Amino acid sequence: MSAPAIEVRGLRHRYGELDVLMGVDLEVARGSIVALLGSNGAGKTTLVRILSTLLTADAGSVTVEGHDVATAPMAVRQAISLTGQFAAVDEILTGRENLGLVARLRRHPDPGGVADALLSRFGLAEAASRRVGTYSGGMRRRLDVAMSLIGAPSVVFLDEPTTGLDPEARREVWAAVRALADAGTTVLLTTQTLDEAEHLADRIAILHQGRIIVDGTLAELKALIPAPTVELIEKQPSLEEVFLAVVGARPRKEHP
Repeated sequence: MSAPAIEVRGLRHRYGELDVLMGVDLEVARGSIVALLGSNGAGKTTLVRILSTLLTADAGSVTVEGHDVATAPMAVRQAISLTGQFAAVDEILTGRENLGLVARLRRHPDPGGVADALLSRFGLAEAASRRVGTYSGGMRRRLDVAMSLIGAPSVVFLDEPTTGLDPEARREVWAAVRALADAGTTVLLTTQTLDEAEHLADRIAILHQGRIIVDGTLAELKALIPAPTVELIEKQPSLEEVFLAVVGARPRKEHP
């Protein structure tokens, strides 16, 4: 078996007198999607910031693609991309201009070509010449993820990527994330949305009180609780299922 794309051992971090991470251990296999679950304040964003070299750990070791985040931060940055909780797009520029700007900053030899390829890949080609200020929430998030792929990072960190999105837009982002893993990219995403982890993740890790208390596949996590009692009941659709059934009956128009 190949070495994991991300390996965390005994990671600790505190803010003043507050211990946030208290011995975190985590492995993420190459080309997989791992969802990091946890309530507000559990330390999910702190962990991602350490993994992406934006914050220094107090103790423990972290490697990303074989590079130590403490001793080889530049090598780590060249291998990763980070998408935060809010879309980092310029609303005055068009979709193509946003992508072209990032491509030029990354010294890509063909900024226009890579921009057009990503616009097509993420279903944004028809909106390429529109100002991003006119995009819907799902379109902005897809553009944000597309921007994070310039430079072909092998590891992508997504910090609560669907915060504030409606059910349709969430599924658009989910499809984009799944496409990343299918193409061989390693994805670590933080989320508070349980169905997001259930739909996307190959493995799920739960961060609680500064430690990973559970790490496994969905089936392995479900096996931790007693077997359910079989009862015949009438299953009622969820509100989200009703919403998607109603709007899915009509062609969707992209609008703000």
